[in-house]
Amino acid sequence: MSKDVVTKLTNLEVLPSSPQYHQPKLSTLHFAEPQSLLLRDGEVVIFRRPNSPLWQCRFKRHDSTWDRVSTKQASIEHAVRVACDLYDEARFRQRLGLAQKAPTFAEIAHTTLYEMRRDLGEGIGKSVYLSYITCIEKYFLPYFQDKRLEEITYTDVHEFEIWRNRQMRLVPKASTLMNFSSAWTKLQQTAVNKGWISERVAIPKLTSRGHKGKTRPAFSREEIDKLLAYMEQWAKEGRLEIEREIRPLVRDYVEMLLLTGMRHGTEALNICWNNIEWHTNNGKKYLRIWVDGKTGGRWLIAKHRAIDVLKRLHSRQKAVYDIPFDRLFESRAPQKIFVMADGHQPLRIDGTFKKLMRDSGLAKSQDGQMRTLYSLRHTYATLELLENKTDIHTLAKQMGNSAAMIERHYSKLTPTMAAEQLA
Repeated sequence: MSKDVVTKLTNLEVLPSSPQYHQPKLSTLHFAEPQSLLLRDGEVVIFRRPNSPLWQCRFKRHDSTWDRVSTKQASIEHAVRVACDLYDEARFRQRLGLAQKAPTFAEIAHTTLYEMRRDLGEGIGKSVYLSYITCIEKYFLPYFQDKRLEEITYTDVHEFEIWRNRQMRLVPKASTLMNFSSAWTKLQQTAVNKGWISERVAIPKLTSRGHKGKTRPAFSREEIDKLLAYMEQWAKEGRLEIEREIRPLVRDYVEMLLLTGMRHGTEALNICWNNIEWHTNNGKKYLRIWVDGKTGGRWLIAKHRAIDVLKRLHSRQKAVYDIPFDRLFESRAPQKIFVMADGHQPLRIDGTFKKLMRDSGLAKSQDGQMRTLYSLRHTYATLELLENKTDIHTLAKQMGNSAAMIERHYSKLTPTMAAEQLA
């Protein structure tokens, strides 16, 4: 070996054997995550915005439009899983005819509540909406709040009904179950109308059959006479201004139900002045009123004393009291008749009716049942059968029921009606 070569070898610096001087291993290198990643043949893209620790994703719909949403994941592995799940769910919902965005039960419920309250405020909502609102707010929302409507199963519904009955501390009657069932259907209809679910989606139904409730207690003739006399002075009193205005309205409402047999709620509260006219038969005038409600529209004949009620209502309403009463029906005034002086109609009047029953001492029947506004309709039917000897078929047409229903509800009165003939 030449002298120059030896000199060069001896001058080479020998590196220490310490690990810190070794070449770094591959496992110690930091992996640089990509800023975007294509999945599902490019139909799903996940990416991260500058200065954001979370991954975003966008995916292509069947109509070639793109949806953008956050995966809410900082880990790329979890972000990939979430993005693919979102894509698969969107395609699945598309095949079933569902909206791309699946609203929660709470979102559907709040939309339904808003629409019913809006209709009630505009005077086009049904009075039964108030019962639906209670069902939704007090029972449906607390139980189903975070679920998806189309994911609710028969088991979910069955467990809800058990929970609801425990909350109510009783087994609901058939009429109550019908309100729950109708409110449930109303929610589904809202979701269909908004395009959130398809009509093809099968949603389990609620049970609508239950124990038949007792017949609503009627007033006797003596109790009716007592009530009419009591209301005359009661309507003029009231500690608050609102009481002094709503009491006369409740008095007129109660008397009109007793004089016509119309249904409390939609039928009665939606009557306008242009729904009332004189009907002449064999030279005699009768007061005829058009009502539209549960069983459709029909004409009914009011007792002659109903004119006194209409005159009181006319005298208090600013919108029509400039029209002479004898020309009021011909004027075809479109305003509702059961309103305050300023034309406003209270959403509920049953609270004032309960106070009237309490104050008059007529809140309960002899067998202890609480009386409601529906008791007035039952009273009308009972008195027509017992006192006026109205035949069942005529009464059925007046009240908007079938003859079979009248006979079923009032069959116990038949022997009493025929007592004179049978004795």
